[in-house]
Amino acid sequence: MRNNAFHSTYLQDKVGHATISPDTPCVAGEFASFTLTYTAGYFGIDDTGSLKIVHRFASDMGKMQFTDPKGWNYVSAQASNGALLELRYDQKGNIRPWDKTLVIRVQLGFLREGDQIVVRIGDQRQGSPGIRVQTFAEPTFEFKVLADAFATYNYVELPHQPSICIVAGPPVLYKAVLPTERNPGETFKLGFKAEDRWGNPTQQLAGRFFLEASIPTLGLPEFIDLHQGPRAHTLQGLSVAQVGELVVTVKDASGRIICRSNPLRITSQLKLYPFWADLHGQSEETIGTNSATELIEFAKDIAFLDVMSHQGNDFQITTPFWNELNRLTAQFNQDGEFIIFPGYEWSGNTGLGGDRNVMFMHEGRQIHRSHHALVEDMSDVDTDANSALDLFKALEEEDCVVFAHIGGRYADIKIAHDGKIERSVEVHSDWGTFEWLLEDAFDQGYRVGILANSDGHKGRHGASHPGASLFGAYGGLSCLLAKDLTRASIFEALRQRHHYATTGTRAYLSTQVRFHAPADLYNDDPHMGGKVTASVQEAMMGDIVCCSDDTVDFEIDVSAGAPIERIEIRNRTQVIETWRPYAQEELGSRIRIIWEGSEYRGRGRQTVWDGEATFIDNEVTSFESINMWNLDKQIQQIDKNKLTWKALTTGGFGGADITLKNKSSGQLHLKTPLFDRTIDIKDIGLQDLVLPTGGGIKRQARVFRLPDENQTYQAKIKRRIQRNRTQEDALFVCITLEDGHFIWSSPTYLLND
Repeated sequence: MRNNAFHSTYLQDKVGHATISPDTPCVAGEFASFTLTYTAGYFGIDDTGSLKIVHRFASDMGKMQFTDPKGWNYVSAQASNGALLELRYDQKGNIRPWDKTLVIRVQLGFLREGDQIVVRIGDQRQGSPGIRVQTFAEPTFEFKVLADAFATYNYVELPHQPSICIVAGPPVLYKAVLPTERNPGETFKLGFKAEDRWGNPTQQLAGRFFLEASIPTLGLPEFIDLHQGPRAHTLQGLSVAQVGELVVTVKDASGRIICRSNPLRITSQLKLYPFWADLHGQSEETIGTNSATELIEFAKDIAFLDVMSHQGNDFQITTPFWNELNRLTAQFNQDGEFIIFPGYEWSGNTGLGGDRNVMFMHEGRQIHRSHHALVEDMSDVDTDANSALDLFKALEEEDCVVFAHIGGRYADIKIAHDGKIERSVEVHSDWGTFEWLLEDAFDQGYRVGILANSDGHKGRHGASHPGASLFGAYGGLSCLLAKDLTRASIFEALRQRHHYATTGTRAYLSTQVRFHAPADLYNDDPHMGGKVTASVQEAMMGDIVCCSDDTVDFEIDVSAGAPIERIEIRNRTQVIETWRPYAQEELGSRIRIIWEGSEYRGRGRQTVWDGEATFIDNEVTSFESINMWNLDKQIQQIDKNKLTWKALTTGGFGGADITLKNKSSGQLHLKTPLFDRTIDIKDIGLQDLVLPTGGGIKRQARVFRLPDENQTYQAKIKRRIQRNRTQEDALFVCITLEDGHFIWSSPTYLLND
């Protein structure tokens, strides 16, 4: 059910046809060469008429070029009758989502019926390696062909489109996925898969794999034998009888450790279960790739999610597709197994409120679009909500939740917000990291929770690798703390802000605020009419309480699959303590260079950090990159003293861990487009050396030192917090892991009595 985006279908049978060869599967991210042959139809193509060969916005296929026949992505075209052709490429040259456009103009001459234009995409005849195929798998990647036979710039879509199949490559990374918390004796699943170098789950996973549990686990076999074909595997019916923490280590047939699972906490008398969600992603029916059905099946069976929602841009959701989405959510929703909500992304212009995400409890509800720009059927245009204020008014009687989102457009929660239904803000997605949205909420006095999702466009819902596109971040996940896996309980978790967020990792996190005197717990935000329903001695993330204490105890319990680099304890916008699992005297020869932040809030937020690090009177013995997901933008070691890199950030951070030959000698010279600084290596210590750039949003570099080895995967911290009596407190944590992932708890709100 693809959106044709208003391409003309005028006399399609007379505008010709196109074929492509070879038609064998291509490996994602590899170089290839294709010959697309267009044969003119009855009308031919008139003098100065043209073809468009377009592909989707979401694709990160190499940018076509026509000047360097030895370079990447070289494209040529030739007319069979000798007509002179002009080629140009425009990344926004056609109607969304078919943005990326090769235009072939008949500059001198014309085509009659049967004449051909032969287009070599990735022409290798003069030394080019070919065109770099997009980095993510897609069974039907279309080269959509449009013909302007009459030289009017009114392009007609060919009735049958050439396509290729793009598949995952060989395994390079293995992942084992467990739930995060269970009671003793409760059954659970273990998911296992392999990914290629671009994050595609691969069907090439095969062999014998040995499984070792950190604590006794019933039902876990000693090994599993896998054969090529499936992209993921699930072991059912596992259980642990004792309280503790389970990590499953996977080894290959040679005994080499290939991965460790995220930790599973076994806790007695568990009241709220953690369920992992990606509440935001799109399919090919809007601006993404692969079908909505394939997106759902990926989330459920390959990303091992518990909860999801399809969130297509509303101005591309036709009424038939909205009905189809509702049919799919009803079909796939199953209590206790997998929860999916009907919903959409309200995609209003920034000046009218920016992006919001709407999720309904039930199917069959009216979609209130921001506009009908790409929906041809105007029969329901009177149901549109053109501004965010209009949206909140239209939804005021609906059983729904809304969260603010930053995509191409950003949500301006200062000009529109309804705390009754907009309970959370999304601080991370494929588009980047946006803690400033939470700061906006605090500035306005809102009481919101923190979510992270993918807004994935590449068909990898719940495991959203950014590939080689300008999307600079791995997609986020939200952990929802609910009584059970049902729509009602998940909605309750969202409305109570009982959730935490990550930049794509899975980890256990609990935060508790403990009181010296009984405190009043609200059943809802008192701004929204919430009432005191209980007297409590403790509160969890998301709770709103009124307490008389001048100090409270804040307890953090975290367990992750990577070492903990730091934990920031925050009260509203203030970092009141930065905890690290090591002291100054434990630091070694390993230094970390971080670049972070964004240019500004809108679409052009990318900050380029292409640069170099030169070590004077010292040497680099090893290095590892951090959050550099795009394999085209990596760190290279030029010689024993120098590293160079290409990198960008869109709000989050990237960087490198560098181990030096001498711990303290020499100097570090750092150079990027935004600064040029020299630092004495002996001055690099536990605290961040901040290199400001001027301008931007938290746009800076940081340099600090780490121990040579950090084995702290768990932390339990208790701090006495002095209350802020001039305004209400909002206590939460932001945890940074050594592998580059963030974890945020939703705040606990403490009102003054």
